[in-house]
Amino acid sequence: MAERKPPVDVVLVGFGWTGAIMAQELTEAGLEVLALERGGWRDTPTDFPPSHAPDELRYYWRHQMFLETARETQTFRNSTGQVALPIRRWGSYLPGVGVGGAGVHWNGQTFRFLPSDFVARSHNEERYGPLPEDMTVQDYGVTYDELEPHFDRFEKLCGISGRAGNINGTLRDGGNPFEGWRSDEYPNPPMEMTFSQHRFEAAARGLGLNPFPGPSANMSRAYVNPLGLPLAPCTYCGFCEKYGCGNYSKSSPQTTIIPVLMKKPNFTLRTHSEVLHVNKSADGTRATGVTYVDTQGNEYEQPAEIVILCGYQLSNTRLMMLSGIGEIYNPGTGEGLVGKNYCYQVMTGVDVFFDEEYTNEFVGAGALGMIVDDYNGDNFDHTGLGFIGGAYIGCWTTNARPIESHPVPEGTPGWGAEWKAALQHNFLRHTSLSVHGASMAYRGNYLDLDPTYKDIYGRPLMRMTYDFTQNDRRLSEYITPIAEEIARNMGGRDVHASSLDDHYDIVPYQTTHNTGGTIMGETPADSVVNRYLQSWDLHNLFVMGAGVFPQNAGYNPTDTVAALTYWSAQAIRDQYLRAPGPMVQA
Repeated sequence: MAERKPPVDVVLVGFGWTGAIMAQELTEAGLEVLALERGGWRDTPTDFPPSHAPDELRYYWRHQMFLETARETQTFRNSTGQVALPIRRWGSYLPGVGVGGAGVHWNGQTFRFLPSDFVARSHNEERYGPLPEDMTVQDYGVTYDELEPHFDRFEKLCGISGRAGNINGTLRDGGNPFEGWRSDEYPNPPMEMTFSQHRFEAAARGLGLNPFPGPSANMSRAYVNPLGLPLAPCTYCGFCEKYGCGNYSKSSPQTTIIPVLMKKPNFTLRTHSEVLHVNKSADGTRATGVTYVDTQGNEYEQPAEIVILCGYQLSNTRLMMLSGIGEIYNPGTGEGLVGKNYCYQVMTGVDVFFDEEYTNEFVGAGALGMIVDDYNGDNFDHTGLGFIGGAYIGCWTTNARPIESHPVPEGTPGWGAEWKAALQHNFLRHTSLSVHGASMAYRGNYLDLDPTYKDIYGRPLMRMTYDFTQNDRRLSEYITPIAEEIARNMGGRDVHASSLDDHYDIVPYQTTHNTGGTIMGETPADSVVNRYLQSWDLHNLFVMGAGVFPQNAGYNPTDTVAALTYWSAQAIRDQYLRAPGPMVQA
């Protein structure tokens, strides 16, 4: 029998970016908020002091900050004709665990989705005609214009470094001419670029393209955010992705919100608390709270007036399934919505090696880069191309970490004296370009519960069925050669472009940009949550994160995840608390 805890106004499941934002917003509204985090406590001075923050063995190889696959993992297959097998070691993506979640180990690349990304189906069908029958792309139900103030708020919270290209409809030199309008400039100027970005910028401009500095949550200068928390200038140590920042130079929940939040009497955090399921009322119309378990195996019932899922996309989707909220998607019949429209990211790249010039890529940062957006979203004419969506092309210098980074030209042996000589010669003379592409939803890419494998609590694991689609391949085949042309114009001696494998491979790291599964939309017939991220089934249940994306754009998701969280929090504060119930009528 679970021990019943005193009720609270709001219980948050997970305590990363979305949990911290929600907690701050709802405690400001006077609510008693409890956050349940299955991992442990983390703060900057305790967990990421400069003495061990850049420990590659601890964080890159041994996955110190990521979910332990022995406790919970996913099973994977490319198609329904295969038997899904458990992921024993994280590869393609890295689910975070602990206070701050993936917001601790992210790079800090902070893009707003394009206005057309939010109306992907209606916009593309109006411009190009009907989409393929098995492509399940749809509109978000909310527009860029509605989200713009919330993008601006998150960027100021984080002190994003960048250069605006469109302020209130006026285009500005040096920024992204294709971006949606902004109400204000970035709070900090762009980062200092290195050799690779300067070469990329010149090469792109020589081809008539429009390079601009990547928007960065790494600080280009000292900054104090609106909550009064100070951030320090980046030292370009390059230990961002997979690492916590010991210098207070990368925005994370720990550096931008949590120190203020932890002082509030109406906020409580319980770590090492794994939520097993969301509890429902007898009539099944509302959530009554959650049941969770601590590390000793003790079960607790936590009553709450509002339940908000703030975990990682895969975790939120699985928890909905385990709680019996909504119908699990069936690709054979098309029925059900929970697990539908799983999407990822379409990634290729180009390696460039120089003879005499030193790139010195050990001088880097997670979001130090120059970007070309001319072939992202619908910034170019897709007529006759056979695909929708696009990709940004970027030259990032995120660090040549010695255990992780072994750049050698194509054709070099994989080991031995020749490999060592090639690595020694090329380690400081290498850079790369990234093609970061959109992933469009298809009927056969989805999530459900595995019929065989279970976690340590006996619950079915999440099963992922995913493979590259025709849209992915055509997108990649069109844009990767453009990146290769930029690379060849950078003056290197050796250039090599990658391509998509025959099938998506779960083993090599690509991005931690998993989306879909709890998609948002305009009606209960096409979505799990409405435009305010409110469950259609239980009006006091809200779902945050990239799981609500109906498909994935050609950008990193964090800025859009945060903007949607602020948007939902405002709706809860201004509408739901005054009149609890559905905020959109079915």
